[in-house]
Amino acid sequence: VQLVELGGDLVQPGGSLRLSCRVSGVSIFDVDSMGWYRQAPGKQRDLVAAVNRIGRTTYEDSVKGRFIISRDGAKNEIYLLMNSLKPEDTAVYYCNVVPFWSDSWSQGTQVTVSS
Repeated sequence: VQLVELGGDLVQPGGSLRLSCRVSGVSIFDVDSMGWYRQAPGKQRDLVAAVNRIGRTTYEDSVKGRFIISRDGAKNEIYLLMNSLKPEDTAVYYCNVVPFWSDSWSQGTQVTVSS
């Protein structure tokens, strides 16, 4: 499977960004769940949002009410809409299957929240 994350940028606190992940090599409906992970400098990589095969979504507590994960089956893509961004959201964001496939990590996309 190949994953390409797009959409990262520098944004001011309180701003919004929409990340996209292009998935190839597997249908997003053929895996149990797809998710967005993030890794801040010096920290471990954590799952922040996931959507399962039937469309149920789950979120890490710190992003609940601010982030929305969605998908487009026709394009085989998943998305992360991030609102009310905070400096602590600064990280490299990755998409992957949940639980992740270790061979499928790509370079991610950098999100920096700063004034």
